[in-house]
Amino acid sequence: MGRTSRGRLRVHLGAAPGVGKTYDMLSEAHRARERGKDVVVGFVETHGRARTAQLLEGLEVLPRRTVPYRGSTFTELDVDAVIARAPTVVLIDELAHTNVPGSRNVKRWQDIDEVLDAGIDVISTLNIQHLESLNDVVEQITGVSQRETVPDEVVRRADQLELVDMAPEALRRRMAHGNVYPPDRIDAALANYFRVGNLTALRELALIWLADKVDEQLDRYRSDHGIEGTWEARERVVVALTGGPEGDTLIRRAARIAARSKGADLLAVHVTSADGLSSGGDPANLLHQRALVEALGGSYHQVVGDDIPHALLDFARGVNATQLVLGASRRGRFAQIFTRGVGVTTTALSGSIDVHMVTHEATKKGHEQARSSAVLTRRRRLSGWGLALLGPSLLTAALRPLGLSLPSEIPLFLLLVVGVALVGGMWPALTAAVLGFGLLNWFFTPPLHTLTIAEPQNVLALATFVLVAVMVSTVVDLAARRSREAARSRADAEVLSTLAGHVLRGDAALPSLLARTRETFGLSSVTLLERTDDWHIVATSGGPPCTSPGTADTDVVIDERLVLAARGRLLDASDRRVLEAFAAETAVALREQRLREAAEQAEPLAEADRMRTALLAAVSHDLRTPLASAKAAVESLRSTDVTWSDEDRGELLATADESLIKLDRLVANLLDMSRLQAGVLGVNLEPVAIEDVLPHAIDDLGPLRDQIRSDLPPVVPEIMADPALLERVLVNLMSNAVRYSPDGEPVLVNASWHGENVEIRIVDRGPGIPPEAHERVFMPFQRLGDRDSHTGVGLGLALSRGLTEAMGGTLVLEDTPGGGLTMTVSLRRHT
Repeated sequence: MGRTSRGRLRVHLGAAPGVGKTYDMLSEAHRARERGKDVVVGFVETHGRARTAQLLEGLEVLPRRTVPYRGSTFTELDVDAVIARAPTVVLIDELAHTNVPGSRNVKRWQDIDEVLDAGIDVISTLNIQHLESLNDVVEQITGVSQRETVPDEVVRRADQLELVDMAPEALRRRMAHGNVYPPDRIDAALANYFRVGNLTALRELALIWLADKVDEQLDRYRSDHGIEGTWEARERVVVALTGGPEGDTLIRRAARIAARSKGADLLAVHVTSADGLSSGGDPANLLHQRALVEALGGSYHQVVGDDIPHALLDFARGVNATQLVLGASRRGRFAQIFTRGVGVTTTALSGSIDVHMVTHEATKKGHEQARSSAVLTRRRRLSGWGLALLGPSLLTAALRPLGLSLPSEIPLFLLLVVGVALVGGMWPALTAAVLGFGLLNWFFTPPLHTLTIAEPQNVLALATFVLVAVMVSTVVDLAARRSREAARSRADAEVLSTLAGHVLRGDAALPSLLARTRETFGLSSVTLLERTDDWHIVATSGGPPCTSPGTADTDVVIDERLVLAARGRLLDASDRRVLEAFAAETAVALREQRLREAAEQAEPLAEADRMRTALLAAVSHDLRTPLASAKAAVESLRSTDVTWSDEDRGELLATADESLIKLDRLVANLLDMSRLQAGVLGVNLEPVAIEDVLPHAIDDLGPLRDQIRSDLPPVVPEIMADPALLERVLVNLMSNAVRYSPDGEPVLVNASWHGENVEIRIVDRGPGIPPEAHERVFMPFQRLGDRDSHTGVGLGLALSRGLTEAMGGTLVLEDTPGGGLTMTVSLRRHT
């Protein structure tokens, strides 16, 4: 009966090669087999490790599929054979492996997907450096780019992840004992990729990535089982921000709480109202506080909710927070009598979440509410008060001759109150309501011209008038206030979005921000000042800059060292809030600029360190090989214990001569590369005939000369070159081509000319180089794949390009039609 459910994927994850992933996978296979499961080996790579190979004994190994490619034969996983065999569990090594071109799938994880779809469980292996999201991080740490990667989502979908961990020192001991790489690769590996620092960083990456995966599994489990309580698997500290001035204090306090627990998370959250008109906080403060949170290694979040305590706790429980940091109430004692406040309510509802109430300087100072007058012009306020004081009297004078009844006159006075509220706000409207009540009572309510009201229904009518007037005035004023706030918020949002877009488009951040600030607010100059011993200008835009905060019309303090100073006009409170947002973004831009400058300054040092490390590896490995060969040959010739025949003596001399030639070439390459990098390489350009230089270059190849075939045209124009340097370029390129050419396939050298340039081509039929790696092979001491004892230090192509460019030419790589690599040297034609 066929399987109907998808198989389960189990991945053994390691930090580096050699930690024992394949060994653990095979051990698991033996345990499963002992439990009665049908286990087969689909594809396992032992890498020549004897103890790993021993574990293959007793397991059924399926035959591999052979794939011909460029004259060679490779083996890959036979997916059809695995599905036809239909075991319970299949072992498939190296999840990130790239299949040989011509295979059904590009990647092995795609093969594994087919096997899983057939209902077969799969156990596989993976190193952390092959995860797509960590590829660039690993390259920064190790200096090695991983060409084979697997999407994170593929690994996250695995049903089970098992970390195969090993301390860096233990892995290096395994390496030194020959349990990972063959002896000729141990020294180079220990000196480069397998340094303690590299292995420690990779191990941390593996642990952190797996911890995040475990967090996802825990969240999914809690969600599936309806668990709302907090499980303190990891400390997570949430700090609530209102946008008030106390935010910096709360963030730093929360960061200290999080720092007490290794690996704790810091999260900041701001609750904004559902209507979107007002977030209840200063946007500039929130922007600055967001930058502070992120600088302390935390993350910033914004949620929507009208019930702040419930919104905070919903967020905290959603992220499985263990602690919640709140600021002490800024409300006075009188206000707390009517409502408990956010802090008290949140604490009462928090359950298992610890709530910290932090005092601050703004405690009990109250919220600074914007008055209606703050958003009305002076002209409108005066007009409102004028209408409130004169309008009721004028309306009374107009109504008295008409002789209307009281129920008809009250709506007209109410209409007047609404008009006053629209023009001048709430307080003028309330004043108009009180005056209207008095005038209605004196002139229109019997008995007239007294404050006495004879009929009860008139009392009710006038009382209702006052109450409705107060309610309508409040509602109209609130609507007008919200409308003005919305318009102001929309304008501020447009300015801030323009600011963000200007930076995201890639403009020079700091100059662009200052120029945008000056344009937005119509200022004459904007200057970023920094204080060390005295104030000095970091950057400025516009006219004469401010030299200190005291010389500015408006200044914004960013932190204890930075101030944004503006000249041109005084800014009101609302404009200043937006300016503070610009100032906070300016500080971020300055920090990023300085980080880039520091990185640029560190890059030459890092490059020198990489060069020094590679050079030491080359001296310890590649120089040692020809020296050892020459030394052994000379010592054999000097030995008196053996009588050598003339043939043996000639062979030993040839070995010594060949080794010394290799050594001489290697040392010359190292010296030339150092001269190139120091800019002191002497170049003597003169007319040169290629047919004169090429034979000498071929002779310099020694035994390799027989694998070169020259196919120059009868006549080739002379070129402008340094003969010695050109010969060195051709020797390096031809030796590189011969090294990778299949047996029986000679390397072809030909030439052609187009316009002012002559091109020399070295054509081979080897495996070629992927297009994305064409530039990387020109880096000194870089080589595609692992090095062996025959490939040298990787200077040939780097030196060849440097020498070619020193002669005013170019060296480029192209794919050879039909397979292989063509290296083209282009030099200026002699005229």
